[in-house]
Amino acid sequence: MLKLKIIGNDDTVYDLEVEEGSTVMENAVRNGVPGIVAECGGACACATCHVYVDEEWFEKVGEPEPMEEDMLDFAVDLRANSRLSCQITMRPEFDGLTVRVPDEQG
Repeated sequence: MLKLKIIGNDDTVYDLEVEEGSTVMENAVRNGVPGIVAECGGACACATCHVYVDEEWFEKVGEPEPMEEDMLDFAVDLRANSRLSCQITMRPEFDGLTVRVPDEQG
């Protein structure tokens, strides 16, 4: 199991133990994290699972792929560390990853 910390849009901290191969979005939805709407269910077809990757993790997680970049154009309050949580798949090098849910989704 890997550790994932999600800070909800209400500042509640969710310290989760998650399976390798699961996405940040799947774990947020499974644990009732407010603000992760995930309208498309993880198909990278909306921007309602937008998160901010903690600065210390952004380089490890990496830049969004072109399709994700296109969808991020629909995100509210886009930042340099914005990602769609459906596109971040947990793997051992992401053990301890921290993301924050924005105040609102697109």
